[in-house]
Amino acid sequence: MTTYTQAQKEAVACLDRPLQIVACAGSGKTQVISQRIARILALPDVKPRNVVAFTFTEKAAAELKERVLTLVEKELGTVHGLAEMYIGTMHGYCLDLLQRLVPEKFKFSVLSDITAQLFVDKFSKASGLTSCPTTAASGVLRRYINTRLYLQVVSVLREDNIDLELVPAGVLESFVKYGELLRTKSHFDYTQIIRSAVDYLEGDPLEDQDFVRVQDHVQNDIKYVVVDEYQDVNALQERLVRGLVRFGANLCVVGDDDQTIYQWRGSQVSNIISFATRRSGVKQVTLDDNFRSSKGVVELGRSVAERIPAGQRLPKKMVAAGHQEWKRGDLLAVTFDDPQAEARWIADRIEHLRGVPFQSRPDAPARGLSWSDCAVLFRSVAKDSAPLVAELRSRNIPFLVKGLNQLFESPEIKAVVGIFRFMVAEITVENLKAQWTDADLIPPAGDWKKALAVLEKGRDFEKTKTHSVFNIQRVYLDFLEALGLREDTVPGDASRAELVFYQLGKFSQVISDYEQIHFITQPKAKYEGFAKWLEHQAPGQYADADADVGYASPDAVTIATVHQSKGLQWPAVFLPALRRNRFPSRVMGGVQLQHVIPDDALDDPARYRGTVEDETRLLYVAVTRAQKYLYASFAPLADNQQQRNRSEFFEHIAKQQWVSTTPAPIPGERLPPQPLQGTPRVTLSFSELKYLFECSYQFKLRFLYGFNAPIHEALGYGKALHDALAEVHKRALDGDFVTKDLAPALIDRHLNAPFAYDALREKLRAAGIKAIERYFDTHGKQIANTEFSEKQIQVHVAPGITVDGRIDLVRRLDTGEVAIVDFKSSERAQAEDVTRDQLHVYAVGYEELTGKSADLIEVLNLDEKGQTKREPVNDPLLTGVRDKIRDAGERLRKNDLPRLPKWHEHACGTCDLVGLCRARPAR
Repeated sequence: MTTYTQAQKEAVACLDRPLQIVACAGSGKTQVISQRIARILALPDVKPRNVVAFTFTEKAAAELKERVLTLVEKELGTVHGLAEMYIGTMHGYCLDLLQRLVPEKFKFSVLSDITAQLFVDKFSKASGLTSCPTTAASGVLRRYINTRLYLQVVSVLREDNIDLELVPAGVLESFVKYGELLRTKSHFDYTQIIRSAVDYLEGDPLEDQDFVRVQDHVQNDIKYVVVDEYQDVNALQERLVRGLVRFGANLCVVGDDDQTIYQWRGSQVSNIISFATRRSGVKQVTLDDNFRSSKGVVELGRSVAERIPAGQRLPKKMVAAGHQEWKRGDLLAVTFDDPQAEARWIADRIEHLRGVPFQSRPDAPARGLSWSDCAVLFRSVAKDSAPLVAELRSRNIPFLVKGLNQLFESPEIKAVVGIFRFMVAEITVENLKAQWTDADLIPPAGDWKKALAVLEKGRDFEKTKTHSVFNIQRVYLDFLEALGLREDTVPGDASRAELVFYQLGKFSQVISDYEQIHFITQPKAKYEGFAKWLEHQAPGQYADADADVGYASPDAVTIATVHQSKGLQWPAVFLPALRRNRFPSRVMGGVQLQHVIPDDALDDPARYRGTVEDETRLLYVAVTRAQKYLYASFAPLADNQQQRNRSEFFEHIAKQQWVSTTPAPIPGERLPPQPLQGTPRVTLSFSELKYLFECSYQFKLRFLYGFNAPIHEALGYGKALHDALAEVHKRALDGDFVTKDLAPALIDRHLNAPFAYDALREKLRAAGIKAIERYFDTHGKQIANTEFSEKQIQVHVAPGITVDGRIDLVRRLDTGEVAIVDFKSSERAQAEDVTRDQLHVYAVGYEELTGKSADLIEVLNLDEKGQTKREPVNDPLLTGVRDKIRDAGERLRKNDLPRLPKWHEHACGTCDLVGLCRARPAR
């Protein structure tokens, strides 16, 4: 039974008025939010679909959702419809809103920060980049050089409160071009997802039926809105929140003004500070008990926060309330002669910490600290981590650089980049082999000649003009397969193999990013462009990438930026490179922005450049990541006049009475190192669950390591059919029955096949029209029997294991039976038994959603010779599929994801990644 403090109880109990929860670091806010949502769901007449809860990251969403589901199950028992409760990011919510209620947006794909930069560079003129004026010497922005700045400009123009009359006309013209290009290519970038949703929330219902549909949904369904990390909400996101509560929904915001660290993305600390004065009847509750850290860490963190002027923060006083004990020497501030000496000491201390007894929870036995209990947080990983990376590598201490930062500095990835430099004749075969030998990547029984033949064939650019033949991802995977490089053949021990495959999987994502934009490019130009991008642009573009590709968590030291550490915690945290002009950083982050958008057009322009107060908040976040051990250090850069002195932050830390300045060994016994084994939050889509069912090792390669399959030219065709039929059935639910003659218009609206050459696209369009017409011929009379279309389902099978998916169609047959329908549009789909499993998962989800049992499961194949398969739902199969999901989830938790014991014709024969697993049988 969870025991709550008085402040936590007040926050949980406040359901009938606007609520602001001010949550200090480590104060248990996730548990409080979870309990409050469970309390909301217990109210009479409240349905799960009435609740929307926003988190800042998907990881935070998985944690919150799991806690809510656990509490609901424990306190309320069976609650139907939980799949319709939204817990996730604002971007995810808005994308779901648009692709559920606005047919014109069904086919839009999302550009990541990286693919957006590639997109703008490829279409530099059409995007408005090279015509955008600047007051800098160049006069206009330049391709490659100013791409990131331009994307910031177009985001600020959509996200912030702008006086458009003060923005130069040429900038606005470029902005319009960029928006038109996104629409033409059926793309969203992250900002446009929210901007589009806000447009529908704020639009005039008299203008468009889509406005009516969106606003009716908000008015009728949304009753409670929760916004976590409210301090990081920007002006556009604030408009989204305002739009969702405009019809009277209850609003609860949760955040900590001392942790406002994304001003350079448009957030404004005044937003959270003024919340209670901008709304009437607000109840404000402060959670200031820190359960995470020792008293020493908490007192140091509080002293940092109190450096912020009183008028720029809410009044609060964080206090230690957890079980971690402070001992003299746990907190250190140490000076070194140079970064190399600093790196050596950090590596020494990490080695020394291994095996030190540590109690993760008050009710848990002590365990020995391991590599993954240590984190090194830099203000800039890209600029300062090289000495430490070199030192850890020389000692064989396993480490992970969070996100894709420093990816291109690793010997393994330098060797991989060499593949593509060789293919465009930038290096010789001798150079390439030397890189692979130096990186120790050639297996003892590796076939170098066979691997080289793959590259020789791949760079025969005159052989054919078919783009799919020159698929970069395919060449990469074929090279690794020919070489015989698999997880069990990587030279070294198993831990090195895991880290190497983690890196190789990250590079697979890099290839996917490039090919998303450049797939249809003449082969030679495509590979030359890729090699140049890898050398000149990619390292800088990925330097600030937040997300990891796979979600494997090897036992390794974490190296990350302070920004990336938000929301995380470690027993031991190192804060190196505390030099003046590095941390706090020099005020220069948004100087370029003012060359395009004048300061007087912006509301509070200083936040884009960063202030000392902003940097202080970042230091507060860094300090409060530590549970017990915190090591701050300074080492001058001898060749940099600007960074030879200790920063004011280092001086502040060193002066605190809880901090020592002379290192000493940690006394006492040692225990066997044991990484923290928490309960992973495993939320799987059915596509992911399918791989676990078929072959758990394929799942490991795809989702833990991040390997991507090669792009198929016809990608998007199946989705177009699904989307077209979704529109047909959604309109039928509104009483608007579409007829067969609209098949061409439906396909034209929904077909987005960006990787198809012109002739193939026309072929896909014709095939799509015929498929929709066949559907009307065969099933047109049954469209009126639609119960649900594209209905979200969720199966919570065990603690930490949830399956999310969508049912294509639920309809009532003339027999009175309810059928769950899955559309298939390719004979190369799944094994029949996997399809049956999928549909039984849907049947379980339908039961959890509605409280009713479906009678039948159907597979409707939309291909010309496709056959309908229909079978009754039976209880033993439903029980069996629950057990199968639970077993799969448990294997995932334990990282027990073995290969199939032998070659399986379907699972192995159709697997794009089989070459990373085992040899193909001889034909």
